[in-house]
Amino acid sequence: MDQTKPSPEGTQPGSVRWGVLSTARINEKWLAGAREAAGAEVVAVASRDLDRARRYADDHSIARAHGSYEELLADPDVDAVYISLPNSLHIEWSQLALEAGKHVLCEKPLSPRPAEVEAVFDLAAERELLLTEAFMYRFHPQTLRLQELVAEGAIGRLSMIRGAFSFPLEDPGDVRLSRALDGGGLMDVGCYCVNAARMLAGEPESVHAERVTGGDGVDVVLVATMRFPDGVLAHFDAGLALADRDELEAVGDEGSLFLDDPWHCREPVIVWQHGGKRERLEIERVDPYRLETESFSAAIRGVGPPLLGRADAVGQARALEALLASDRG
Repeated sequence: MDQTKPSPEGTQPGSVRWGVLSTARINEKWLAGAREAAGAEVVAVASRDLDRARRYADDHSIARAHGSYEELLADPDVDAVYISLPNSLHIEWSQLALEAGKHVLCEKPLSPRPAEVEAVFDLAAERELLLTEAFMYRFHPQTLRLQELVAEGAIGRLSMIRGAFSFPLEDPGDVRLSRALDGGGLMDVGCYCVNAARMLAGEPESVHAERVTGGDGVDVVLVATMRFPDGVLAHFDAGLALADRDELEAVGDEGSLFLDDPWHCREPVIVWQHGGKRERLEIERVDPYRLETESFSAAIRGVGPPLLGRADAVGQARALEALLASDRG
């Protein structure tokens, strides 16, 4: 079913027309990819300040600026919205966008509260709209190749997963240091490690986490372990007060697969060690945000299902909830 509306002047016929809800910094990465995405046009942006929205629209060659999020959601020429608000606002504005008849691509994490995620997907189904949690790395060929190799038995039986994602956050006023805004290292970067472990091993049976706090009480360093079915173990560390690090490794009883750039996918390479050999698998360089936008826009147009949907988002929320509960004792 084609769920797009007639294209306004200046857009490509059949393209999904996107609105951007906020002028957050993460938009820069998404917009760069969306500009190159087939079947997608960014037509509007919203801020709570009209002048700021206009400046942002001018700077990014976006046709229309709205002085409130509500105005953008009421725009009949917007089919889908990209939500990059602080974590604590993801569910609220996803719900409002769906109620306004817009498809939703919401930045990760949707929520660490599974009941909220279930409810917003219920709403999407009721309105016959699509909702996706925006883990852009999942769309990259590096990630897809990793999944294929593990599934094909390239490392034998999967036994362990190791992940890391951290950077030093220097601005004490950053929203990611706010407990009220669902900040913290787990929610900002650790969620990638959780997602990748679940992608490879299924849903965790038990979890344990320890943290160091900062900001107004959020985790700025977190170390966690997760146990999965069939005896697969995962461990990862994440933080906002550590050096820049991003790694993912899958280890089996016959070999291992190591990704030095698993999340940003700027230098996509998989190092495969097996049978005493070390192979370097070069992966195509392509913008994961472009792939994410293309894939979701195609799903909106009815060209196949979305890559990430309800089951993945609910499983992610359950894992985050369990890790936060363990972390806080």
